[in-house]
Amino acid sequence: MPSYLEKIDKTRLPKHIAVIMDGNGRWAKERGYERVFGHQAGVESVRQTTEAAAEIGLDYLTLYAFSTENWERPQAEVDALMELLVDSIQKETPTLNKNNIRLQAIGNLMRLPEKVRAKLCSCIEETAQNTGLTLVLALSYSSRWEMVNAVKKICRDVRDGSLNIDEISTDMLSGYLTTKGIPDPDLMIRTSGELRLSNFLLWQLAYAELYFTPVHWPDFKKNDFYQAIYEFQGRERRFGK
Repeated sequence: MPSYLEKIDKTRLPKHIAVIMDGNGRWAKERGYERVFGHQAGVESVRQTTEAAAEIGLDYLTLYAFSTENWERPQAEVDALMELLVDSIQKETPTLNKNNIRLQAIGNLMRLPEKVRAKLCSCIEETAQNTGLTLVLALSYSSRWEMVNAVKKICRDVRDGSLNIDEISTDMLSGYLTTKGIPDPDLMIRTSGELRLSNFLLWQLAYAELYFTPVHWPDFKKNDFYQAIYEFQGRERRFGK
């Protein structure tokens, strides 16, 4: 397999890459294991992808870790995912600091179990001063939830008189989203061969390049990530013009 890192033009990197980490369950099923085993195997791919992004000099990496729809999965799987999340955050915090990576999170975080939220907030605080890659975890997130939440906030501000309805614009609405202060993704990667966005960053992905790979998430490694960037650099971006 060719090394795509050597082919990438470091002067034309995307500023922000978003990833839908899909295929953990299918990867496990193909091997005769429970779905949870696939989620556990996927942790290494999170580590490799984050390291790859930091090593190449990417500014932002957003990982779709848990959607609002995922709460509807069997309780045993949800509980296992939450435990895995707590364990991973706790173990990876020193590594994030070592690699100058700052952690942020978007989504309906108040819906997370208190234990998860406490570990998450602690890691965000401990890495807040880092100046390299910003790693954004989308947790209990869905784009429709985010947009409805933004509309509610706008309506309250209009009602309270702190916002004039004529001031509402594209840029202003972006400031009401959970991604406020985070640039829109230039590239969205989805693993496991599914060709859909699954309620992920629908507003922010308006002009992003989309990259789909049949590789299941537990098999997605650094060279796969670099391949996506290499192919991104071969596209002409027109932003609707």
